[in-house]
Amino acid sequence: MIEFRSVSKTFADGTTAVRDFNLVLPSRTTTVLVGSSGCGKTTLLRMVNRLIEPSSGQVLIDDVDVATRNPVELRRSIGYVMQHAGLLPHRRVVDNVAVPLRLSGVPRTEATARALAALETVGLDPALARRYPRQLSGGQQQRVGVARGLVADPNILLMDEPFGAVDPIVRVDLQRELLRLQRELGKTIVFVTHDIDEAFLLGDQVVILRRGGEVAQVGTPAEILAAPADDFVRSFVGLDRAHRALHIEERGGQRVVVDGDGRPAGVLDPA
Repeated sequence: MIEFRSVSKTFADGTTAVRDFNLVLPSRTTTVLVGSSGCGKTTLLRMVNRLIEPSSGQVLIDDVDVATRNPVELRRSIGYVMQHAGLLPHRRVVDNVAVPLRLSGVPRTEATARALAALETVGLDPALARRYPRQLSGGQQQRVGVARGLVADPNILLMDEPFGAVDPIVRVDLQRELLRLQRELGKTIVFVTHDIDEAFLLGDQVVILRRGGEVAQVGTPAEILAAPADDFVRSFVGLDRAHRALHIEERGGQRVVVDGDGRPAGVLDPA
C-alpha cells in the first residue's frame, strides 16, 4: 500500500506543484493520476521512488516512510516505465531489460534468462531480444520498457504516461496488454496520464487533479461518471459533451448504444 500524508512540493523557482496532498493507493490495484499539464501528477509519481523529494509531508510504502529508505535501493525495488521507454541505444533489447538485475548484482546468465522471460510476459517475440532499440517499432520499444519495469518482479510499478508517444492503434494494444498483465500479476500500479478515457479504462481508482495537485475527485470510473463532484469534474470527464450522453435505441432488431449526436457507439449483447 502507498500512502501520501499531507504532501507538498515547492520547487526552487517558487512553483508549488503539490499542496497538502493526501491519498491511499490500495495494494494490487491500479491507481491513475489524471489531469492537465501542471497539475502535479508526475511530481507525485516521482515522490514514490524519491526521484523528487517532498518539501513537507510523508510518502509511505506499507507504513514505512520512503525518506528512511536508501534511495538507490528503493528505486531498484520499484518498477519504473516512462513515456519514451528510455532504452539504452547501444545495448541489445535483452540487455536493456536486464539492466535492473545487473545493477542489483544478479549474474549475467541469470539476468539474461529472466530478461527473456520478461519479454515473453509482455508478448514480444524472443527473436527481438538480440536487436537494438532502433530496430524496433515505437510500440515494441514501449513493451520493452514495460518488461524492464517488471523484470525484477517489483510489488510496485510506476508508469509515467507510458503510452503517450505512440499512435492510437498501438496505444490501444498496449492498454489491453497492461490490463492482461495486471490480471495475471496483480501489481500495485501508479499510472499517470492526461487522457481521461485511458484513465477510465485502466484505473481501479481514478484521481482527477486540478492545478497544484489539488484533488478534484477520487473514485472508481463508474462512481465519477455517475456523480461528478462539481462542474470542473463534469467538464473534464466530458459529461457536457455528446460522446458521453449515451442512450439505447432499437435499430434493425438490435439494441444499439447511441451518443448525443446520434452516432452508434456499440451494440448491446443480448445475453
